[in-house]
Amino acid sequence: MIYTFRLNSRKKPNFYREKHKKKTQLLRLYSWMGLLGAISLSSRTARCCLCQLSTLKSCFSTKSAVLGGRNILLMGPPGAGKTTAGKIVAHKMGLPAIDIDDDVLETAWKMPVAAKLAEVGGKRFLEEEGQALCNFCVSGCVVSLTGSNPLHHEAMQHIKQNGVVVYLDVDSEDIIERLDRMKVNRIVGQEEGVSMRDILLYRRRFYEKWLDVRVFCGTGDTVEEVAEKVVRAVERYQEHDEETYVSTRYSEMSYRKTFFSDVVIEGLAADGGLYVPRKGFPKIPKSEWLRLISLSYPERASVLLEKCIHPHDISALDLRSMIFKAYGSNFSSKKVAPVKHLVQNQYVQELFHGPTASFKDLALQLMPQLFAYCLPPMCNFLILVATSGDTGSAVLSGFSQLSGANAHRAGVLVFFPEVGVSQIQKLQMTSFREGNTRAVSVLSDFDFCQKSIKRMFGDAGLTGHLTVEYGTILSTANSINWARLLPQVVYHSSGYLDLCRDGVINFGDPVDVCIPTGNFGNAMSALYAKQMGIPIRKVICASNHNRVVADFISTGGYDLQDRSLLLSHSPAIDILKSSNLERFVHHISDGNSCLVKDLFTRLDMQKCFQLPDHLLGKMQEQVQAGWCSEDDCLAAIQSVHGQTGYIMDTHTAVAKVVADRLQDGSCPTVLCSTAHYGKFAPAVFKALQIQNIPEDPVEQLKELEAAASKPEAHREMMKCLKERGGRGHRVCAADYSVLVEEVEGVIQDSFLKVT
Repeated sequence: MIYTFRLNSRKKPNFYREKHKKKTQLLRLYSWMGLLGAISLSSRTARCCLCQLSTLKSCFSTKSAVLGGRNILLMGPPGAGKTTAGKIVAHKMGLPAIDIDDDVLETAWKMPVAAKLAEVGGKRFLEEEGQALCNFCVSGCVVSLTGSNPLHHEAMQHIKQNGVVVYLDVDSEDIIERLDRMKVNRIVGQEEGVSMRDILLYRRRFYEKWLDVRVFCGTGDTVEEVAEKVVRAVERYQEHDEETYVSTRYSEMSYRKTFFSDVVIEGLAADGGLYVPRKGFPKIPKSEWLRLISLSYPERASVLLEKCIHPHDISALDLRSMIFKAYGSNFSSKKVAPVKHLVQNQYVQELFHGPTASFKDLALQLMPQLFAYCLPPMCNFLILVATSGDTGSAVLSGFSQLSGANAHRAGVLVFFPEVGVSQIQKLQMTSFREGNTRAVSVLSDFDFCQKSIKRMFGDAGLTGHLTVEYGTILSTANSINWARLLPQVVYHSSGYLDLCRDGVINFGDPVDVCIPTGNFGNAMSALYAKQMGIPIRKVICASNHNRVVADFISTGGYDLQDRSLLLSHSPAIDILKSSNLERFVHHISDGNSCLVKDLFTRLDMQKCFQLPDHLLGKMQEQVQAGWCSEDDCLAAIQSVHGQTGYIMDTHTAVAKVVADRLQDGSCPTVLCSTAHYGKFAPAVFKALQIQNIPEDPVEQLKELEAAASKPEAHREMMKCLKERGGRGHRVCAADYSVLVEEVEGVIQDSFLKVT
């Protein structure tokens, strides 16, 4: 049954039914029966009345009250299910449902939409449709837009003023199949010779432009499942206060609401702990993973990171823009992080195609943009970084891409060990001298550099002085910063999806992932990918002869007493104090922050701790570990090159050796190749038993390129060494006060002094 009403500006509306009811009773009845969405609108005055009715209606809906009377605007291409899903969403949320096609356009035009399109043509149709939307006014309703509404700028500006735009992101192939079933052979803008697929691709940019919330529709999702996703997405949009972060050493006494934008800037929690999402990671259903298989790396990253970063912190449109900039032409591979077959059931994920030839680029081409976006006004920030090799140049490269005011407000200071990084790594870091960036070597090891930076963050006198005197706040881009770790979850997910795309596995089949790790950030991000739904069976941690992580996972004991750091051919994992193990212990203890605080305070004070027995078994269910000698590392490089012509870097070789020992062969194993072989040329020459090594790093790379059939040479690294190599750099003593002086000196050089 359809209820209609007529009115003019001088009379109040009269409603007719078998029995006259009070207005509030009728509104309740309409809500229960879902009938308000079927009200016919015959004039602009009627639409104004509906606006009044929906406002009254909101009095009876607590969810509408949460929305503040705003509309839920469902947007998407024809065939996305906006009308059907809109009715279901309206029923679930106790709100009126309005379909622009049925309730506005066809009523106003007194003819079907298809007939109007045939009568006036595409351009005129868009204008008349847009004007109708400009005259439309409701509140507190679920409104299903037409597929072409987003093409009219003024109309969308008007309707978005009082609405949250929810984009039903449905796969184009699913849309085409549905439209074919519905016998729709033409949509707005589709002229002769233009395919439906091309029109859908063209329109996508407009949907991306106007969205507030994306509902990513998986392969085979039913309309009921889509409607449920809409409800959950709107609830998430409303509940920004619920999507917070806590320290791994969190206590109720010190708790404050901390959002993504806060943790990006702060880096390290005030209590010395590391930030983690209070409610963990979102679980992604299989249907969505299946759809992600066919998408590009930036598209996968957009979907996954939107689910992890609340739109009130970073809008979906801005986040997508950052992601496509981060993973664009600056990566030498269009696949960004491709997976390639190595030998037998082992595959290598090449994470070195970014500008500095290491896996750190996957996070650090994006993180500076996130950082700049979240920067509060009227404040300068100095990014402090401790590196064992790769992080330094990746941070410097990423932040050097900032422009305008952001470039002037953010400085970078990198501390690295003078002895222990490769010559090429050192040249890469010291070549960055533009703007507010500097790399300084320290006559000590990585652990001293990292410990000093953590001490600075905890030194209230120092941080207060820098803030008052220079208007500068300290932050970090090490993997202790959540914004550094989060993007790494994407490449572990993407690697699995690539195996599905290439037919190696079907989604749901298990894989093992073997990761050369010292600071445990890369391994932790793989565990988070597993939490999101990627079927990683085991995360295998590969250590060199500084085997502190391997020993901890084998025994549950973390012992730094009488332990000295040994230099190796794989310097990025020459680390004894592994920061991200704190996140791991928090993870396996189900967020037991008291335990975490106790264990890691003990590590700081006594240089050791023992994991409780009940957690040791739980840890070993998720993670295995082994270590590799220097000779075995070089032998693996030689063996793989001899079999395949492929040259591994020293870190990938460590992973290969450990994987060979620990994998059982029942499923594929993905080796994380964390750096290009060219960064460690002398060790690779030694492994391949090549004599008469040239002294010039550029010539070294050329000679290795001639010896390798794959992977290809890293052009950006070669270009960097040719253009900027050979510069001197500053070296300082292993003294905390000297490092503090370096910090203050960089600030003085970079930012105006506050008087």
